[in-house]
Amino acid sequence: MTASDRPSDSEGVKRPRHPMHAVVIGAGIVGACTALALLRDGHAVTILEPGAPGGEQAASYGNGCWLSPMSVIPPATPGLWRKVPGFLADPLGPLAIRWSYLPRVLPWLARYLASGWTEARVARTAVALRALLRDAPAAHAALAAAAGVAPLIERRGLMYVYPSRAEFEAEAMAWRIRRQVGIDWLELSAKELHQREPTLDRRYGFAALVEEGGHCRDPGAYVAALVALAEAEGAQRVAARATGFRIEAGRLRAVLTEAGEIAADRAVISAGAHSKALAAAAGDRLPLESERGYHAMIEDPGTGPRTPLMPSDGKMSITWTDRGLRCAGQVEIAGIEAAPNWQRAAILRDHLLRSFPALPRDLPASRVTFWMGHRPSMPDGLPCIGRSRGSADILHAFGHGHVGLVAAPRTARLVAQLMGERPPEIDPRPYSPARFG
Repeated sequence: MTASDRPSDSEGVKRPRHPMHAVVIGAGIVGACTALALLRDGHAVTILEPGAPGGEQAASYGNGCWLSPMSVIPPATPGLWRKVPGFLADPLGPLAIRWSYLPRVLPWLARYLASGWTEARVARTAVALRALLRDAPAAHAALAAAAGVAPLIERRGLMYVYPSRAEFEAEAMAWRIRRQVGIDWLELSAKELHQREPTLDRRYGFAALVEEGGHCRDPGAYVAALVALAEAEGAQRVAARATGFRIEAGRLRAVLTEAGEIAADRAVISAGAHSKALAAAAGDRLPLESERGYHAMIEDPGTGPRTPLMPSDGKMSITWTDRGLRCAGQVEIAGIEAAPNWQRAAILRDHLLRSFPALPRDLPASRVTFWMGHRPSMPDGLPCIGRSRGSADILHAFGHGHVGLVAAPRTARLVAQLMGERPPEIDPRPYSPARFG
């Protein structure tokens, strides 16, 4: 398919007068969506990714599957600083910091805590995230249909469950801010909750159901399908690792790879947790960190939730996937190189078993899988989307933390609009790399 044969994007915009060759570095969910958005703007696209799209090495493979427009509350909230000693003392807590990594992560951690120091700061972040996440399930449904995998996206809502209303009200600030940015929910009594979820443990007696939420039944397969669609629409895929850029007089001339140069007019850095060194090569020292996350999955469990849900006492999502029943969560600050701590995945498995007592307890090891991946996270809870200092031809699109899957379609459209110098559909300033000086 040639550039002139490609369909226009969903906005119906005119194609640029001067199509460019763009190299998209990374074939995770953000890179895949970005490649499609650029193709539909009429540009030539090369996708640069050393691994298999949607493979187990990528965060996109093992995430919590949620398409959650309500994920607007950043991880850091007022008073979190008081818990830091506990994070250091308990290596198996829901948020843990490895002592050996503490000296390296201290500057990031200080910014992380400061970003949620007051309710006003959290509310500002929520406004910016809401703009990026709004209508995401519909956007993903359209992309999945175009890629021929429509059943992978389901829009049946997402549920937060609590032992009682008191635990829900203890999170009043978060729900108040969600309401302020336009998120609605249904409150379910114990009777209503267990009518909907008859196999859920009876210790839960209250729920908030957010009907606009959705989920992906197999994020890895979904990403692979989107990359395949991009290739069908004319993108070239190169299996190599990006190492830097050739920039002359502020203009990008080529992307450097382990296999040689790729001549390019533009480049997009969307390499997830591996984007930091590339951003530095483009002139930006950005405080990107890996928030390591885990999942446990039971193959053919026989029971589970009808609606994806998150128990308040576990802070982890429980979701049906085409591969099994997945429980995902945990935050571990230990860098990219450290070996996984599989006890953290075992905690998820055990919580899953407690949440659904009818799940079999004598599961053979072959039916339970553990996984660990790297959430690319900025300390203020917002991604980096915007031009680099070293060259306006290089754009950043990484650092989405806990919202990479849900934020990918609008991130991609924003990148395409910035590259094409068109009016952006949302204000790009909150995500600008320049906010880090």
